[in-house]
Amino acid sequence: MNHLLARALSGARLDIVDVAAQLRVDPKTVQRWISSGRIPYPRHRDALVSLTGWSAYDLWPTLPRPVEPLAATDEIRIVYPHRSAVPSDSWSRLLSQAKREIDILVYSASFLADDVAVLNLLRQKAQAGVRVRIALGDPDGEHIASRGAEERIGVGMGARIRTALVSLQPLAEEPSIELRLHDTVLYNSTYRADDEMLINSHIYGRPAAQAPVMHLKRTEAEGMVSTHMTSFERVWATAKASKLTAPPAM
Repeated sequence: MNHLLARALSGARLDIVDVAAQLRVDPKTVQRWISSGRIPYPRHRDALVSLTGWSAYDLWPTLPRPVEPLAATDEIRIVYPHRSAVPSDSWSRLLSQAKREIDILVYSASFLADDVAVLNLLRQKAQAGVRVRIALGDPDGEHIASRGAEERIGVGMGARIRTALVSLQPLAEEPSIELRLHDTVLYNSTYRADDEMLINSHIYGRPAAQAPVMHLKRTEAEGMVSTHMTSFERVWATAKASKLTAPPAM
């Protein structure tokens, strides 16, 4: 239970019905925020901060905190302990900012491939002239098989990629979207929109959802964003055009 939120609302003399009316949500949603400790979406967090006068970190102490800048040129904006801690709308907000390029380098990114809103956003960006490049793992690749063995899911890794391809392949019909397959050892998954990136590190034996994520923004020519962009270009240059293949016979 989020006792802090309950105390803040009580101090502001607000009950669940009052909060629900002001935030235009169901009272049951507010009740869940209190009883289960579920963290609201950012827009609702901001509204609760305004209503109670408490800071977001006082109401939800487990929220990831922005990294204290080490220097004026520091490119790290925020670090999340694992991908599931990243607010769900962060991915679409990052991609929606792109005006020139979107680059995605992953094994499967099934969590994005299953998101209809993200798929529509990628299509809209391409139609607006943004170049979109997506590199997924080759489901028949040697290194993809190794990664599946590391995570103890075996051929499940290739199956995830094939499933993601079913959702992503239609995007390649857009002239500004290119989809390729790679067979490389990935140390990070990369999600780039112009000069900003979400970098999901990979940890041996653990799925990417359980690994840390860094939000980077370019502030210098030869910084971290540039390093990850160079890595993307090397993988992209060796990747091949994608095509759907039938799953292996059982």
